[in-house]
Amino acid sequence: MDRAQQQRIDRLAAQADLPDGELLQLLKARDDESAAYIAGFARRAAQRYYGTNVYLRGLIEFTNYCKNDCYYCGIRRSNSRADRYRLTGEQILECCEAGYALGFRTFVLQGGEDPFYTDARLCAIVRQIKSAWPDCAITLSVGERSAASYRALYDAGADRYLLRHETADEPHYQSLHPASMSWRHRMDCLNTLRAIGFQTGCGFMVGSPGQTDRHLVKDLRFIKTFAPHMVGIGPFIPHHDTPLADRPA
Repeated sequence: MDRAQQQRIDRLAAQADLPDGELLQLLKARDDESAAYIAGFARRAAQRYYGTNVYLRGLIEFTNYCKNDCYYCGIRRSNSRADRYRLTGEQILECCEAGYALGFRTFVLQGGEDPFYTDARLCAIVRQIKSAWPDCAITLSVGERSAASYRALYDAGADRYLLRHETADEPHYQSLHPASMSWRHRMDCLNTLRAIGFQTGCGFMVGSPGQTDRHLVKDLRFIKTFAPHMVGIGPFIPHHDTPLADRPA
């Protein structure tokens, strides 16, 4: 790691920000040594805020039906080879009961954008969970919905909502999604969720086809500006039954 890279990392740690040009240089000059150096700052920051505690979340994948056709996703509606399932409300509550006994105090209901789960059905499940386990938080991750739907879910008792923006660059977003999906609408959904009062999470993929360091800088800048309560970041993993199956991970 050269001196300039170390100085960039030191300034980032001290200021919690860098100009976009310096963030780009930080990414371009990344190597194992600089990665380990910046990880040390991250670890110390995590311990400063959370100590050595580990917070467990009970993740319930309750449906893999989805109306969308995202080019990278194995549960896209055009994948006729997917083994589809839906959990019933009773099965979801059984998962919560088992999780509560194991010590989970946050339940995350996550699934595809499944039209079967109308506001009435999903709100009823949220109310049942809150009634049975009032000391638990409920996080939803069920994609793009209307403002009225988000409000109904919030009023039913949902506390948090995770909606990954996938990429903060509009052309890059469109290269990963069909024309029926809109980057602007995704961003509008995030702003609506936060305005309603949800603890709101966003996030992006790393290594998605067409992604550059400049795209990653845009992602970091968006997260810094949006100031979410949660951030979900994960790698692009090619799925064999998608249009991006032959793209390297």
